[in-house]
Amino acid sequence: QVQLVESGGGLVQPGGSLRLSCAASGFTFSRYAMSWYRQAPGKERELVAGIAPGSLINYADSMKGRFTISRDNVKNTVYLQLNSLKPEDTAVYYCNAVGRRGEYWGQGTQVTVSS
Repeated sequence: QVQLVESGGGLVQPGGSLRLSCAASGFTFSRYAMSWYRQAPGKERELVAGIAPGSLINYADSMKGRFTISRDNVKNTVYLQLNSLKPEDTAVYYCNAVGRRGEYWGQGTQVTVSS
């Protein structure tokens, strides 16, 4: 059974940092492209960053420089480091996996940036 379990979200002040984690199980993690998406209230889900099996990375233009995606193929975990957070970064952040067997989503973790 495929599972993607996000953690690390929470309430943070503007300018603060968070590290999100997504623990994967039920598939060959190292062979899957992993991504983080986010969805703010009233908005469509958007790509934040993706990391391919060979660790090629892409970021949404608006996320470059503040966010860093990484993966650990031993721990079957993908991370998203969020720095210099802004109120407009408030959203539910979702983990996504794409590979031969299909596409999978986690349940999401809430990030709220507020003073």
